[in-house]
Parts: sequence; structure tokens; C-alpha cells
Amino acid sequence: MGRHEADLELLKAAALQAGALAMTYFRRNPSAWAKAGGSPVTEADMAVDAFLRTRLLAERPDYGWLSEETADDPARRARAAIFVVDPIDGTRGFITGDERWCVSLAVVAAGRPVAAALYAPARDEFFTALSGGGAWMHGARLAVSEHPDAAGARLSGPRGWLRTEAVRRIGADLQEHIPSLAYRFASVAAERLDAAFASPRANDWDLAACDLLVHEAGGRLAELDGAAPRYNQETPRHGALAAANEKLLPHILATMREAAREVARGQTT
Repeated sequence: MGRHEADLELLKAAALQAGALAMTYFRRNPSAWAKAGGSPVTEADMAVDAFLRTRLLAERPDYGWLSEETADDPARRARAAIFVVDPIDGTRGFITGDERWCVSLAVVAAGRPVAAALYAPARDEFFTALSGGGAWMHGARLAVSEHPDAAGARLSGPRGWLRTEAVRRIGADLQEHIPSLAYRFASVAAERLDAAFASPRANDWDLAACDLLVHEAGGRLAELDGAAPRYNQETPRHGALAAANEKLLPHILATMREAAREVARGQTT
């Protein structure tokens, strides 16, 4: 077994255990508070983060660590591989009882994800991906849709951008907002959506695992200029992104660029 295959097995076991831990808090009124910047966090996020940090680094003490709920250590940049972790992606949904949240785990090497596990325990949905080895859900190989253009495409994104004239004009089949960004992009890998997008300010931990899922399912997650995101950089924050198959993606990116201009001008309704 190669190193990244072994990494994936470790991520799979840890994701299942972390999901089980998170479920002990779900719909049980966990303590919650606002972090700096206003985003919410709960005692469940912190418990799962602590568990994963101990579990994963015990097995790979030479790996770096980047998590939404841990203070960033710049020393991660010098590591050949790092864990990129979101203990609960979709905390707002978690707090309200929405099932569409997940534990998102990835190993990143040379700026790109090489192994990923994404577990949505409230729905018992388990996604995995290995660089060069495909994307999978419960033993079934995943493939993105082949929908070729924006008209009629099942599209999900942030609420404000979905209200822009640019998005309305393309005639997409607009789906409801999915609170977890990682789960939203994983839904593209699983062919539940033809395309999905995210407004700026997503972070490595929101993206690394689902990026690999989309890529290994035959699609692509890209920034507005079409470039693939790079991870484990000095600042782990990204601009607007979209995921779709190769034919559809340029149409979605063009629409997003126009929608971004509308949002900047305050023309959403």
C-alpha cells in the first residue's frame, strides 16, 4: 500500500469516528457562540477538532495541521504533507438541525489534495477520493454529470448570488441553498447537481476534500480565472469558485464573473 493509500485509510477511519462523536451533539442543543468575524461555532466543533487532531497526528506526527477550529501555525508551510480539516462544515445548519453538514478531511501535498474523506453522518453518506484512484460513495464510483451548458443545469450556490440577474438569465434550474460548502461541491461529484459555486472567502478546510472528490469524479473545481485552487499557502483563503464538468464549467465561470460585478454594485434583489 502506498503512502497516500494509507493516508486515505486513516482519514476514512477518523472521519467515521468523528461523525459518530458529532452526532452525540446533533439536535441536542449544543452550546454555541460567535467567533471573531461573526461565524458560529459549537462545543461539537471543538470536541471533534480536538479528537481529530489527536487521532490523526498520533499516526502522522510529521504532517502539518490546518483546521478551522485550531489557531494556524505557519510551520505547516514547511511540511511535505498536511492534514486539512473542517470538523463540522455547515455549522449553521448543524445548529438548526439541518442534516446537510459533514466532517471534511484531506491530506494535501505540493499544494493539492491527494486523499480525502467527507462524511455526512446525519444522512449516513460517506464520500472518499484518492488522487488517481477515483471518487467513491459507499463503494460506488462517482462521476459528474455530462450536462453541457448552463440552460437547465441544476445549480446551487450562495443565496445572494443566486438572486442576481446574471444567474437568472442563463436559465439554470436553481436548487435550494446548501449550508455546507463542502457538501455542496460533493453533490456535484455525486451528480446530484450539475454545477455549484461559492462566493469569496472560502478557506482550505472548506474545499480541499471536495475539490479532490470533484476532480476524481471527472469534473473540476476552479477559481474565476479557471485555475485550480492551491492549498497550504500563506493565506488559506480563496476567491469565488465553481465546480462542474469541463464543458459546463466555462459557462458557469462566465456567469459568476458577471454576478460578482452585480453583487459589487449592490444590484441583487
